[in-house]
Amino acid sequence: MVVQRWLGNPVLEPTQNWWECRAVFNAGAVYHDGRVHLLYRALGDDYLSRLGYASSIDGFNFDVRSSTPVLESEPGDEFERLGCEDPRVTRIDGKFYITYTAASVYPSSNPMPDGCTGAPWRVRVALASTDDFQTFHRHGVVIPDTDSKNAALFPERVNGKYLLLHRVFPNLWLCRSDDLLHWDAHSVLIEPRDGYWDSCKVGAGAPPIRTDMGWLEFYHGVSCEGIYGLGVLLLDLENPGKTLFRSNTPILSPSKEFEKDGIVPNVVFTCGAVEIDGRYFVYYGGADKAIGVAVVDRDELLGEIAKGIE
Repeated sequence: MVVQRWLGNPVLEPTQNWWECRAVFNAGAVYHDGRVHLLYRALGDDYLSRLGYASSIDGFNFDVRSSTPVLESEPGDEFERLGCEDPRVTRIDGKFYITYTAASVYPSSNPMPDGCTGAPWRVRVALASTDDFQTFHRHGVVIPDTDSKNAALFPERVNGKYLLLHRVFPNLWLCRSDDLLHWDAHSVLIEPRDGYWDSCKVGAGAPPIRTDMGWLEFYHGVSCEGIYGLGVLLLDLENPGKTLFRSNTPILSPSKEFEKDGIVPNVVFTCGAVEIDGRYFVYYGGADKAIGVAVVDRDELLGEIAKGIE
C-alpha cells in the first residue's frame, strides 16, 4: 500500500521573500470551490515560523501564492514567541478552522519540564478561523496546560461532540469538546510500536476524512533511528476511539533528495490531505525544507485497508 509521488515534486519551495527564504513545509490543505487551498509553514532569516497561503486548481500547480504571511505571531503573546507551526485546516459548518502549534520556550525561572535536557521548549495547541484565508480570527490556546502539538479537528461532530486529535509525546491522543475552545475526555488513541516503523513517536497528520468504512487518518510516525514516515489509521465512525486498522508498514518514506536532505533530514510529514475526483492528494513536508504531494486512488486504498481488516 504505497502512495505515488507527483513527478513534478516539490510543489512549493522557498522563495526570495525574507519570511520564507529558508524553508516552506508542513501544509494544511482543504479542497473548496474547485481549488486546493494550502496554509503552509514558512521560515525566513529570523527562523520564526509564519504561515503562508497558496492555491491550485489541479492540486499540483499552485498559481496563487501570498507575498506576505497570512498569519504570524501576535506581538506580546508569550505562547507564540517562536512562531506559528504546522497548520491543519478543517471545514466545519461552512467555516475554516485552523489548528496550529504555538511555539515558545518556558521562562528560565520555571522548573525544567520532566526529562528535559536541552532548551525547555513549550508547545501549545492554538486555534484560528477564517472565511477567506486572508482575514483570521484567533481563538487562542485551547489546550493551555499541556505540552501538545499535531492537532487535527474532525470535520463534523460525532455523538454531539467536536473531536480533536493531538500529540502528547510520544502518543496520539483523542479529546472532545462542546464549543471547540474547551477540551476534555483526553485519551490515548495509539502508541508507538516496538520493532515497527513508528517505534519512537506517533502523531496526527491530516484532519480525518469520513469514508463509508470509517474515519481515514493519514498519520506520521518516527522510528528509533529518527526516520519519519506516513501511515494510515481507520477509526470507527461512531466511536473514533476504536482503531479498526493501522499500517504495519509506511505508505510513504523518505527516498527523494528533498525528503532526505534539508533542515531536518529523512522527513516526510503531512498536515493535510484532500479528495479530488476519487483520489486522495496527500501534501507533505520534505526534510523540513519543501512541500511535495503524493496521490492514491481512494477505492484502491480503502480496498487494501479492507483486506487488512479481514
